[in-house]
Amino acid sequence: MTIQTPIGRTVPRLLAPAGPAATDPIGQRTRADVFAAILTAGPLSRVQVAQRLSLSQSTVTKIVNPLMEAGYLVEGTAEPAGALGRPRRMLQVRKDKHLAVGVKISPSKVTAVLTDLGAQVLARWEQPLADHRMETAVAATAEAVRQLVASVPGASERMLGVGVGVSGHVDPVSGVCRYSALMGWHDVDVAGPLAQACGMPVAVSNDVNTLVVAEQWFGHGREVDSFAVVTVGAGVGCGLLLGGRPHLGRSGLAGEFGHVPLDPAGPVCSAGNVGCLEALASYDAVLRRLREAGLGECADIDQAVALARSGRGPDSKVALAAFAAAGDALGRGLAGLCNLLNLEKIVLAGEGATAQDLFGPALAAAMREHAFSTAAADCELVVDEVTDDLWARGAACLVVRDAVGA
Repeated sequence: MTIQTPIGRTVPRLLAPAGPAATDPIGQRTRADVFAAILTAGPLSRVQVAQRLSLSQSTVTKIVNPLMEAGYLVEGTAEPAGALGRPRRMLQVRKDKHLAVGVKISPSKVTAVLTDLGAQVLARWEQPLADHRMETAVAATAEAVRQLVASVPGASERMLGVGVGVSGHVDPVSGVCRYSALMGWHDVDVAGPLAQACGMPVAVSNDVNTLVVAEQWFGHGREVDSFAVVTVGAGVGCGLLLGGRPHLGRSGLAGEFGHVPLDPAGPVCSAGNVGCLEALASYDAVLRRLREAGLGECADIDQAVALARSGRGPDSKVALAAFAAAGDALGRGLAGLCNLLNLEKIVLAGEGATAQDLFGPALAAAMREHAFSTAAADCELVVDEVTDDLWARGAACLVVRDAVGA
């Protein structure tokens, strides 16, 4: 199958889009799982792929052959399989076959990267946003794509498309942002105008879900069957990987962890609800507590962090207490997540992860206190101070997954 782009170029694709009407005896997600296994752990033989994914060798062969014919995989030299076995042909991803652009749209800027088929960054571009209007974001993203494609010789002929991550409730099928409090968007079509502006296919998802894919492919989520990425900063976000696959929910709404209600008498969150986790554990929650304590001179979170770490008298103690309160709320929320899903790992990320030394002890204590039975002990908590480039790489992975049959 091919996707016809507005500029007349065709992009190779192995499968029809996933949906209620799609039929595939093997399974589109299984094809993507095979590709991801070879990408992240390869070179692998067909036998090794089958063992890793609990598939039959015949199923792996049915998946691998068309991937090789399309040029996504190549077969290397044979390796010995032992005294009694035949030499094994090792499979690996042909990373230079195609390219993709991944984009993170944040309230202040657009960060974009051009990657190869293995999501390795070949070039990056950053474009500031003058305002939060959809038209501004689309124009900045399209300019970033043009600059990146122009920066690598021959890139235009190898482009698969553009992956975009944006905060809030994003319907990944339609490419519409249903609601983003940070961007102020309601029912905004992101994919359509951007595909027209860039002249290539566009995939759009919640930005934390793109980070889940990045962590699964080349981060803390490798070799993990179930984990969550929880981001802390201006808001509180969450993305889930369950049973080895990203869990998006019916309309892309799964993982709205920041809007879990914790305190019926608490402050109002960005969406207008009362006592949500975001209103208790985000940057704004810390700054609000400082203002209520008479420390309104802390205009931003960097100043609050510096004050808490300074150790200078009572003001520093107030700042430490504000971060500890945020950590306690986040820990109670994470305990609930562990109780519901019995996760193997939680990756704490986002710009707020840099202040983990300030809220981490309270978080860990609350998580242990409120988790049921061994739910907290079963779950490894790790901190990943990710950059915008990793979010963008995850968005590029959306395009790669789509191309190989996700």
